[in-house]
Amino acid sequence: MTLLDKDGVRLAVDGAVATVTLSNPAKRNVQSPALWRALSEAGRTVPGDVRVVVLRAEGASFSAGLDRQAFTPEGIEGELSFVDLAQAPDEKVDETIATFQEAFSWWRRPDLVTIAAVQGHAIGAGFQLALAADVRVCADDVQFAMKETSLGLVPDLTGTHPLVALIGYARALEICATGRFVHAAEAERTGLANLVVPAQELDGAVADLAAALLEAPRDAVIETKALLQGAAGRTYDEQRAAERAAQTRRLRDLAGLGE
Repeated sequence: MTLLDKDGVRLAVDGAVATVTLSNPAKRNVQSPALWRALSEAGRTVPGDVRVVVLRAEGASFSAGLDRQAFTPEGIEGELSFVDLAQAPDEKVDETIATFQEAFSWWRRPDLVTIAAVQGHAIGAGFQLALAADVRVCADDVQFAMKETSLGLVPDLTGTHPLVALIGYARALEICATGRFVHAAEAERTGLANLVVPAQELDGAVADLAAALLEAPRDAVIETKALLQGAAGRTYDEQRAAERAAQTRRLRDLAGLGE
């Protein structure tokens, strides 16, 4: 069942699995404020009984990044030019970027497990969108690159936090500062990709993973995701305490004693 189809984004739901598809392959799924608004709307539209959300893209490329038209004086039709945005007060710039980031932040919701199926180029904003998901399954032709620094900018679409968490500060800095491509073998070796498969097997591998994620009870998965998400910000003893509290809730629920 299709619930949303606009501005290069399509949301379809099949039982407990929702699929968000970037649907502008003719332009290599370039991104724009309109696409980000549609992605944010997709996040708000996902039904409450969905447990897994798959992010995929039509065509040879996952996403070639931001539409460069945004940086011209005329900008993208119907949108504020980034040239004009640069001249706005700091508060306006901050507010606008925060709105853009909403398209990338909802993928970390504790009640969902999100999977990015990535093929071909995932550049700049495309790389950051892939990083927004909990898990990345990649085709063997994948090419990640963080090109923002090469353009005199910084990655600002929530990608820096997961990138450092996945591969560490030193490697993240080197990849961002050089803007070089990260291919499939390196992505899998360093943890950017959970799994790399031949391109023709990508959809099947993602479907298998989604099915496996649905095997465990939903509440146990939600509690486990919350534990793991918070682990980096806790001390060892704080994490031990968080584990005890979570397990207490699970035991009481299983015994029918939950609130």
